[in-house]
Amino acid sequence: MPRRKFGVLVVGMLAAAMLLGAAAASAAELPSIKWRMTTSWPSGIPLYTDMAEVFAKTVGDLTGGKFKVQVLPGGAVAPALEVTDAIQKGIVEMGHLWPGYDIGKDPTAAILGGYAGDMESAAALHWLYAGGGDKLWREWRLAKFGIIGMACGMRPTEVFLHSHKPIRTLADFQGAKIRTVGAWADILPKLGAAVVSLPGNEVFPALERKVIDATEWATPGENVISGFHEVAKYVIVPGSHQPSAPFELEINKAKWDSLPKEYQEVINYAAAYTTFMSWVKIGKLDMTAMETFKKKGNEIITLDNDTQARIFQLGKEWAAEKAKGNEWFQKVFDSKNDFEKGWDGMYATRYFPFKQR
Repeated sequence: MPRRKFGVLVVGMLAAAMLLGAAAASAAELPSIKWRMTTSWPSGIPLYTDMAEVFAKTVGDLTGGKFKVQVLPGGAVAPALEVTDAIQKGIVEMGHLWPGYDIGKDPTAAILGGYAGDMESAAALHWLYAGGGDKLWREWRLAKFGIIGMACGMRPTEVFLHSHKPIRTLADFQGAKIRTVGAWADILPKLGAAVVSLPGNEVFPALERKVIDATEWATPGENVISGFHEVAKYVIVPGSHQPSAPFELEINKAKWDSLPKEYQEVINYAAAYTTFMSWVKIGKLDMTAMETFKKKGNEIITLDNDTQARIFQLGKEWAAEKAKGNEWFQKVFDSKNDFEKGWDGMYATRYFPFKQR
């Protein structure tokens, strides 16, 4: 489906869903509920304001204020990288995170959160909502973790690095200390770099003090807000390590089961709405970011083609290896690969080579 038609379809679908949800909530005698949502994010960044808070506001709007979700920054009630544990233990009812943070528990988490060699974000959205991705995601979280999980947020392709060192070729990775997490943390050492894993609120000070040489974090627009370009000269693109990045809503299973069906449907709608709206809002935010980098005196470096190709190759090799003996990983990997083949087969209908810069 062409991107324009996809956007119209999703907006129409979500608008209808909001109306239906609001009508259901107003027509039924539903209870007043207040839940807490722990997150992996410091307050003030788009992952917090344009994903977690948008989801909470949408739930409240659709229920006429009866279902309130209090959004909490990482560390307020649970460590930023331990959202899943907090949900499983019932410390809070729900949480918002990047699924790849759970790679140590099951690498399937990382392939769901996007990895080097993955589809770009428009294709990933289609896979989630038209290719069975979200269904697989929910089934996996329930089977492996005993909780409810679903997509809730999407960002476009990230900046590869904000760096104190210029990185253009494979040779430039040797000895570099780079902050990252998820699948890329497994792959990056194969290029000769040293990995440093840090939660979001520790990344800027580590880069500023040169505890790390470089960091990947988010898209151009998000990174302007975080200020990485203010303390590191080089901006490395494109984000070959993370062509797309879906985010996740998690809910304690017992709490989910206790909800009226109408509230469950509201959550489903709000999560899908948040996914689409965060994608388009962050995408627009990215439009002016590269000019900001230039005005601030940053040097923008494009990875050479051999390096980009090697990163994608390593990503596919990593995924194929992790799939061995892991039924859920294999299911997700196969589903993504099958969808990507179909998507790439439609390349001629969607892209205009003469416009390539």
